Amino acid sequence: MKMFGKLTVTLAALLASASLAQAQSWQALKHKSPINAGAMALLTDGTVMVHSEQDNSAVWYKLTPDNRGSYINGNWKKAASLPTINGTPYLPLYFGIAVLPDGRLLIEGGEYNNGNAVWTNLGAIYDPAKNAWTAVKPPNAWANIGDAQTAILNDGTLLLADCCDYAQALLKAKKLTWLTTGKGKADWNDEEGWTLLPNGSVLTVDSYVSPGKGKMNSEIYNPKTGKWSSAGSTLVQLWGESTHGQGPDIMMTDGTVFCTGANDSGAGHTAIYNSKTGKWSLGPDFPDNLDISDGPGALEVNGNALVMASPGVGDVPATFFEWDGNNLNQVSGPPNASNDSSYFGHFLTLPSGQIMFTDFTNDVEIFAPSGTYQSAWQPTISSAPSKITRGKSYVIQGTQFNGYSQAGFYGDDYQAATNYPLVRIVNNKTKHVFYATTTNPSTMGIQTGSATVSTNFFLPKTAEKGASSLYVVANGIPSAAMKVTVQ
Repeated sequence: MKMFGKLTVTLAALLASASLAQAQSWQALKHKSPINAGAMALLTDGTVMVHSEQDNSAVWYKLTPDNRGSYINGNWKKAASLPTINGTPYLPLYFGIAVLPDGRLLIEGGEYNNGNAVWTNLGAIYDPAKNAWTAVKPPNAWANIGDAQTAILNDGTLLLADCCDYAQALLKAKKLTWLTTGKGKADWNDEEGWTLLPNGSVLTVDSYVSPGKGKMNSEIYNPKTGKWSSAGSTLVQLWGESTHGQGPDIMMTDGTVFCTGANDSGAGHTAIYNSKTGKWSLGPDFPDNLDISDGPGALEVNGNALVMASPGVGDVPATFFEWDGNNLNQVSGPPNASNDSSYFGHFLTLPSGQIMFTDFTNDVEIFAPSGTYQSAWQPTISSAPSKITRGKSYVIQGTQFNGYSQAGFYGDDYQAATNYPLVRIVNNKTKHVFYATTTNPSTMGIQTGSATVSTNFFLPKTAEKGASSLYVVANGIPSAAMKVTVQ
């Protein structure tokens, strides 16, 4: 949990500072953000919802890629603002966020509301088709939700934490009601992140239990039983002493989870969980007394993980690294890196394979990873209609529609999962790019291998007619093209 006063002062300094020279691997959006951008979510039609994380903000904007599929050249449009709920304006900062399988965007809680540290239990859900937010009641008897973590389970159910307790709940999306779950949690949910594993369970690293012989300081949630059990010792402490914050826990393509840590007075540790064996091993420490006491991580399309570190708790500058499975390799940062602490940052994996970055300023940057994906990681299409009509819905089948990972990670302050299929259509003549709206994939599970999966998609009336190429995209990695005719 963060110190609001410190954040306010730091943000003021950040906004007043000059930008650094642009690094080669980063590129600013052509059209500057109209807001000081914070939390982001990729909707299932390829647009990006972005929250204005200035104090007292109910404002959201939507970024739509241009007709070539470029987010760098995309355009901004104001979306509906958050509602007033039971007489209280919903103006959150640091909250749980998830895109539901039906395509709606859910946000829950907030460490701050209207500038006050209240760990609110307010929540709201956004319907893209109606451009409207609706209030969501909290789980029964929950006084707080705050900066809670979320995860979408394999069956599409949302798992939500109470920031300030041991409690969790499952969302029944159709009626927006909650079911209690999560027996046996060893410590508070506060400051922890949730990582979906290939077997459908959820891994967390405890923020209030130290590692040691005979001690449990990582846990696994079993959706079938609704219970937590030990995942063993991480071997090193990953939470910081003063705030109990820690870094992102990133699911990699090889089934390991790269877990990053905080340290108030020295270098942050890392640890690696092997989801196939259930064993932990040590990773490298961050150099130069850097660590991640809250901060983003993202799986790149090349299989590396991008993370954002900084010194101590809330200090500057930020330094960016890639984890390649063996080493932490420093990479260039965006223009504001010298003014950023790790917890300012947010990553979002785009359908283009790029990573979108925000840091509470209007300078939204796009990171283009080097290299590319392995063919084994691509979705495949086994069954789809060869003729599709604008304004109608269809079903498409294949494999690996949800990718190898949730792709975006942070912890309890922000989630950026994109493990759901998108459908991209490119007109063969004009090369213009259109996204269908996908809903209700058969699974939200990752690393599904050769199992047949499916998703529904709705073809927008704006799609251009004629011979086209259709792709299924998961975490920025496209399938091979399938020939279709739009009519």
